[in-house]
Amino acid sequence: MGNFTTRPTLQGTFGMVSSTHWLASAAAMAVLENGGNAFDAAVSAAFTLHVVEPHLNGPAGEVPIILASAGRTPRVLCGQGPAPAGATIAHYTDLGLDLVPGTGPLAAAVPGAFDAWMLLLRDHGTKPLSEVLAAAIWYAEHGHPVLEDVSSTVSWMRRLFETEWTTSAALYLPGGKPPAPGQLLKNPALARTWQRLISDAEAASADRAAQIESARRAWREGFIAEALCAASERPTMDSSGTRHAGTMTGDDLANYTATYENPATYTWNGWTIAKPGLWSQGPVFLQQLALLPEHLDHGTADYYHTLIEGSKLAMADREAWYGDGAAIPLAELLSPSYNTARRALIGPEASLRLRPGRPGGRAPELSSHAASVAPEQVSLGIGEPTVAATGVTRGDTCHLDVVDRWGNMIAATPSGGWLQSNPVVPELGFPLGTRLQMAWLEPGLPNSLAPGRRPRTTLSPSMALRDGEPVLAFGTPGGDQQDQWSLHFFLELVLGGGRVGGQWDLQAAIDAPNWHQDSFPGSFYPRAMNPGAVTMESRIGDEVLTELRRRGHRITVTDAWSEGRLCAVARDPETGVLSAAANPRGMQGYAAGR
Repeated sequence: MGNFTTRPTLQGTFGMVSSTHWLASAAAMAVLENGGNAFDAAVSAAFTLHVVEPHLNGPAGEVPIILASAGRTPRVLCGQGPAPAGATIAHYTDLGLDLVPGTGPLAAAVPGAFDAWMLLLRDHGTKPLSEVLAAAIWYAEHGHPVLEDVSSTVSWMRRLFETEWTTSAALYLPGGKPPAPGQLLKNPALARTWQRLISDAEAASADRAAQIESARRAWREGFIAEALCAASERPTMDSSGTRHAGTMTGDDLANYTATYENPATYTWNGWTIAKPGLWSQGPVFLQQLALLPEHLDHGTADYYHTLIEGSKLAMADREAWYGDGAAIPLAELLSPSYNTARRALIGPEASLRLRPGRPGGRAPELSSHAASVAPEQVSLGIGEPTVAATGVTRGDTCHLDVVDRWGNMIAATPSGGWLQSNPVVPELGFPLGTRLQMAWLEPGLPNSLAPGRRPRTTLSPSMALRDGEPVLAFGTPGGDQQDQWSLHFFLELVLGGGRVGGQWDLQAAIDAPNWHQDSFPGSFYPRAMNPGAVTMESRIGDEVLTELRRRGHRITVTDAWSEGRLCAVARDPETGVLSAAANPRGMQGYAAGR
C-alpha cells in the first residue's frame, strides 16, 4: 500500500464522521459536538446530503443502513421501498415496454429512505427532529455553493427541463440557465416542507418519539403523501421517449414501513463482514471473499487477475440468484464446496462469458436480456451511470459513516430520487425516484418486477467485525462498482499492511489505485454489459497493465484519481481510539472528527 496519502487518517476519541460531501460531514460533527450520538449525526448528514448533492440522492429515494449500537451486533435497516401494487409486468408490457424506463414516475418504487431515517432516529437517536433537520433546512433556505458535478448534471438535463420537466427548470435553472459552480443555490420549497413537518409534529405533541411518528404519518398519509401521489399520476416524458404515469397510490405509501433485519455475514481471515442481504448486491462482497485463494501476492498482475475473475463469477451469480424473490439461501453461495468448485474456473486467461454457478445443481435463472446482450454494447444509460469506456465517472449515490465515543457505529448509502430521475414535485422541492428500473419485465426471475417486491438494489454499505466487535464501517457510491471498489479498499487495508499510530491506515487504503470490471449486465437502463472490460487507474502501472492485457483483459486506463468514492470510520475496542478517512477523488468527500 505504501506510505503516501493525500490526507492524514484522522484520529481521536470523541467522534468521527466521513461522508461524500464536506457540508454533510460538518453537519454530523455539529450534532456530535452538541451531545448527539452517531445515529442522530447520521440523520443530520443524510438530510444535508439531500440538499447539497441533489444529483446523487433525495428524500424520495432509498437507503440501506447497517448500524451497531454500543456492545451489540450489527443490524440492517432496509430503506428500499417495494414496487407499488399496480406495478405488474403486464402493466408495463401492455405499454409496449421490454425494460422499465430509467426515468419518470413509471420507474418509481415506493420511497423508502425517509421512513428508514425516521425509524433510526426514533429507535436509536436522542435528538428531536428539529435539531437533526436544522442544517438541511438552513442550506435549503439560505443556499449552498453548487458543486461542479451538480452544474454539469443540470446542464446535461437542461433541454428536458425546459421542454418537459418545467418544475425542475424552476428550481435548477435560476435566471434561465444552470447554476455555475460555486453559485449559491436555494431550495425554498424543501425548506418549507421540513419546517411544516416540524411545526405540525411539535403542535401534535411535546414527546420526541411522538413527533417523529407525526412526521412519518405526514409522509405516508398527509400533505407529503398527497403531493407524491399527484406526481405519480402525472404523465411524464421518460427515457423510453414517451409520456407515462406511474403506478404508486396513497395505499402504497400508507402501507409501507422500513424494516430491520439481520445482516448477511461471512468470516475471512479473522474478519467478519456484515452486508445487506440478497435483495441488494451486498453478498457480492462476501462471495468475492469466499472465492479468494489461500495465498495472494498483493499488487502483482496475478493478484489483479485473480480478483477480476473472482468478481466476474460473483457478479454472474448476482444476475442469476439475487433478488427479493431469491429461491436459494445465501449459505449455499458461500459454502466451501461451492466456492472450491467456482474457484477452479479461474484460469490463466480472462473469461469473456457470463458464468453463473449451479448451487445444489439448480439451473441458473438469467433474464433473456442478460443472455443476449452483445459483447460490444457499451452504454452509460440514464439512471445511475457507471464508468464509460472513456473513463468519465458519474456516480449517482452518496455514502456516510459515523462512530461516536460510546461505540455506536453506522454505515449508510443513500441514493435515488435525484434531480435527473423525475420532475421536482413543486410543493415539496424534490422528485420521485426510479429504482424499479433494476427489476426485469420477465416472470420467474429472482429480480422480476412484482407488486410488493423490492427491486434488487446496488446500494451496499459495509461493516467489519473482529472477535465479534464492530470495528470498521465503510462504503462508496458507484452503482455496480460498489462491492468491487469496497472490496479493493478492504484488501488494501488488510493486505497492504499500512498502519498509523498503531491503527489501520484508512486513508492509505482509500488512496490506493482502484479499478472495476464490467462483464455483467448493468443494473441501470438500458442494462448494458461489456465482457472482458476492466477500467483501471493509471497508477496501477505499465508492467501490470501489459501483463493483464496479455491475459486477454480489455483494459481501459483512466485518470490516476478516478476510481472509487470510499468513506470509512473505525474504532479500536481495546484503546477506544477512533479514526476516519474520505476519498480525495472528486474533491468533495471529507472526514471530520476529534
